[in-house]
Amino acid sequence: MNKIANVMYVKKGCYEEYKKRHDLIWPEMKEMLKNHGVSNYHIYLNEKNGELFTVLDIENQSLYSEIANHKICQEWWDYMADIMYVNSDNSPKYQLLKEVFFLE
Repeated sequence: MNKIANVMYVKKGCYEEYKKRHDLIWPEMKEMLKNHGVSNYHIYLNEKNGELFTVLDIENQSLYSEIANHKICQEWWDYMADIMYVNSDNSPKYQLLKEVFFLE
């Protein structure tokens, strides 16, 4: 199992809507993530700047990489595009983070 962490950004004034949409995440989106080896997916919000810190476990990188090409993922990106900072294809703008410490 590998862990991935990154930062994304939600627009100011959209924090409650972001949480609401994730509280009601589509069942087919959850199923697709799990079928692509994603587990223990956490998202944390810094309310001062709209920064979303995400951390998740994946089974393997190649399986995880297929998610972006999945129709339901692209539909989710379109659904979230109005409240997040996104790229031209509506994928979230993000920055992968490098692990520098771990305490077991």
